[in-house]
Amino acid sequence: MEVLTALRVLLVVVLLLVSVEHSECVRCFARFNPTLAQCEEELGEVDEDDCCLNPQYSYQATDGACQSCGLPGWSPWSPWSQCSVLCGDGVTQRSRTCFGIGASCEKITDRLETQPCTGTCCNVEAWGSWLSWSSCSVTCGGGGVRKRQRVCSGPPECHLACSGPSEETDKCPTYTCPVHGSWSSWSGWSQCSGSCINDQSGDLIVPSRERSRSCSNPAPSDDTVVPGNRCPGDGVQVQDCSELRNCPVDGSWGAWSLPGPCSVSCGEGLQLSTRLCDRPAPKYGGRFCDGPSTRSSVCQSPCPVDGFWSGWSAWGECSSSCIPQGQTPVRTRHRSCTNPAPSSSPPGRGCQGDARQIENCNHLPHCTVDGGWGSWSSFSSCPVTCGVGRQVSIRRCDSPAPQHGGRPCPGEDRQTRICNTNVHCPVDGVWSEWSPWNECTHPFRKGTIRCLQVGGSQTRERQCLHRAHNGSICSGDALTERQVCYDVNKCYMKGNWEGWEPWSLCNPPCGGGRSQRFRRRKCKPDYSNYNPTIGRQREPATFFGTPTADCGSPPEGGKKLEIEPCVNVPTCP
Repeated sequence: MEVLTALRVLLVVVLLLVSVEHSECVRCFARFNPTLAQCEEELGEVDEDDCCLNPQYSYQATDGACQSCGLPGWSPWSPWSQCSVLCGDGVTQRSRTCFGIGASCEKITDRLETQPCTGTCCNVEAWGSWLSWSSCSVTCGGGGVRKRQRVCSGPPECHLACSGPSEETDKCPTYTCPVHGSWSSWSGWSQCSGSCINDQSGDLIVPSRERSRSCSNPAPSDDTVVPGNRCPGDGVQVQDCSELRNCPVDGSWGAWSLPGPCSVSCGEGLQLSTRLCDRPAPKYGGRFCDGPSTRSSVCQSPCPVDGFWSGWSAWGECSSSCIPQGQTPVRTRHRSCTNPAPSSSPPGRGCQGDARQIENCNHLPHCTVDGGWGSWSSFSSCPVTCGVGRQVSIRRCDSPAPQHGGRPCPGEDRQTRICNTNVHCPVDGVWSEWSPWNECTHPFRKGTIRCLQVGGSQTRERQCLHRAHNGSICSGDALTERQVCYDVNKCYMKGNWEGWEPWSLCNPPCGGGRSQRFRRRKCKPDYSNYNPTIGRQREPATFFGTPTADCGSPPEGGKKLEIEPCVNVPTCP
């Protein structure tokens, strides 16, 4: 039994949960533009009830129309439209839109007004002459088009007379695109033009080598309307073979010296006359002078040979084709201690200095750096104290920032989310329309004062409506207005004809059927027998009601009512 009772309670709870109605999800906006009836400053998707916690907000319903969360009201009237015909009798219209919760726009005369007009575009030259053709959209190949335009030169109200397109297109003549030349790959380096560096004659002669490339990948076209561009740069590169050794220089004897002591640090020395092998001295491994250097025995002891550097090699390739961020590419060149190499027995001195040189490749362009996003910031605090708002989180393109032509960060730099305070915003009160004036009565006289030249008074009221959620009360404190009056409703009195009332609007305002407007001749009642002021305060008198004024026959046998048709009325929207 207890189990059945529990099941019944559970069933009731489930049915209650299912029956709870949820408002539909809508696109919520922070503003409503009553002039354009448009939603502005989108916040995001929320329930309709949550969006309308703020009466200043608006939302876009499933039918795409913008709905205001505020009180019912009308947008301002639109400007009057252009005349419905270009020439002759037509109509002009203006419209407005109702908005707000519970607003109704069903009555066409509340939202559309129509009045006659005359089209003035009877003899207007509409289109001007065609302008010149534009340049072709492509410089070569097929598929190109060119365009030309013409301008509707009449006044703005006559632009409807310009029928047909304002722009036309045409195919361009087809030209074969030129083929621009591009270099083939470099060939290998040739052999050096010599085996060593010659400096015997006083002029340094360094052998060279070369490599070549051809403008054939592809070759530039010569048979197109615009010839193809030749390859930029040179087809041949020449490079010194500076890494070669110097050519040997053989020695030759100089003149004999005067006899004298001979002391040497190595070998045998003699106190004899000597001659030097210095015309020229042997270099770079060249042969020493033949024959003795003294006129007697020679000190013959091997002397150490000191090392000497060869020439520097050509610079190698840079370690990178561009300068990366935070690094600098380098290149190197080498030389060897072989010109000559130091002797090993006895040991000669090695070459002084470095066998390798390194230099920065500062002449290269910087490498492009594509931008990278930093981390998302925390979401901002909710910017509203009632209704729903929008929180923002941002990120910066600084990890790294794009440099040297690099691509910017893809994607958005901000993201938003909806925050809901679950608090209804204050709804300020608005005044209702004034009620009609009450009957005109005398405060101390019993019975009616209608048609009597006895002054009375009357009142009308209004209410402060729709105030809720601690909103402001209506500005001003007058709930009631009072005025002094005479009751002339349906009272017979003489009158005088005084021109015409303004023409009415066309009715019905649309539909293309029988629409017309009217005006009445004014019959002004003669109130000259009434005192213009009432009471001790001498307040200005007003006349309550509509008297039965007798103005006699209209002047010159005219009509009391004029009716005329409204023609060329558009169909209803």
